[in-house]
Amino acid sequence: MASARSLRIWAFVHTWTSIISMVFMLMLCVTGLPLIFHHEIDELFEEHVVAPKLSEDIKPKSTDEVIAAARRLRPADHVLLVNWREDSPAVVVVAMSETPIPVPGMLHRIQIDARTLSVLGEEPAHFGVMDVILKIHKDMYLGLPGELFLGFMGLLLVAAIISGIVVYAPFMRRLDFGTIRRRQSPRVTWLDLHNLTGAATIVWLLVVGFTGSMNTLAIPLYDLWRGQLLPVLLQPYRGMPVATPSAIDEAIARVRGKLPDTTVTSVTMPTSARFGSPQHLVVWTKGTSPLTARLLTPVLVAMDGSLNVIVPEMPWYLRALQTSRPLHFGDYGGLPLKILWALLDVIAIIVLVSGIYLWFAKRKFGGGLSREASRHRDESAAEARAG
Repeated sequence: MASARSLRIWAFVHTWTSIISMVFMLMLCVTGLPLIFHHEIDELFEEHVVAPKLSEDIKPKSTDEVIAAARRLRPADHVLLVNWREDSPAVVVVAMSETPIPVPGMLHRIQIDARTLSVLGEEPAHFGVMDVILKIHKDMYLGLPGELFLGFMGLLLVAAIISGIVVYAPFMRRLDFGTIRRRQSPRVTWLDLHNLTGAATIVWLLVVGFTGSMNTLAIPLYDLWRGQLLPVLLQPYRGMPVATPSAIDEAIARVRGKLPDTTVTSVTMPTSARFGSPQHLVVWTKGTSPLTARLLTPVLVAMDGSLNVIVPEMPWYLRALQTSRPLHFGDYGGLPLKILWALLDVIAIIVLVSGIYLWFAKRKFGGGLSREASRHRDESAAEARAG
């Protein structure tokens, strides 16, 4: 058991890591609650283009023909990306821009029926309520600095949880688990409620706090990987003109032959952008199992006529990042896991609200609650020394 001095140090760590991070964590829990069900909310309120029902004998046209159909609609634009809709495989989305390198807000997503090459409409830009909530949750509209700041708050939350376990473990041994002392002062009742709800969500809060902090490092980690690997792979092609892609279906077939246990999700066109290649398609794939379906792998296919396939090695930290993303929002287990995540989120909000109340109560009433907790900790340490 820790000594009285070390318990006071841990209590100091718990108090200040909690105080600094608590308001931001409350904001993240409140905004994170609807984001757990963002897919279901989007399906409920957003209009989705659905391809008409046709005979199964009508097969999809080639990707080159789909791109040509999009070009007929916007002949002056540059094709940047082709994406296959997971919820409607017959619908292919062709992303186009007036400039070779896309400008925010100027991307046009043309939806085409791959079987008939008919244009189904343009996918609207997403600026709804859920997008606002996601932006607040992700970076508070501050960009990368906001992301990194919230990631630091997540680490402070982890420190607050660990220090809280150390501080209150001796004290909680004096009470049966789940005890709420309602006959004492409201502050003591709130302290017991705070400890109980905190104990019930320890593992979940650690998981969500740590994975959330990892997610804030996505941009730096991807830039690190691309900055280290891609310049070496693409050095021979730097300065070359941007290739006009062709035989895209054959390129995709080559990728499927190289990675048979994957699904192709999208294709990025050759580009002169910093982390792109002017002479390669980037074919994005993902696994087919519930776990590997979250792991994206980019595959480079040369557009010089050889269709040579290069599979860049994905480092462990990017695999860990991709694995942590769905775990953060409970996306692995379908709706039942999301409901569990939502319930734990509500309990976490109670933890945070009760913690804020206890801090203000301590300041208002002169620290009586703090002295009571300190007395229990010191008695536990004294018992340990006597034993």
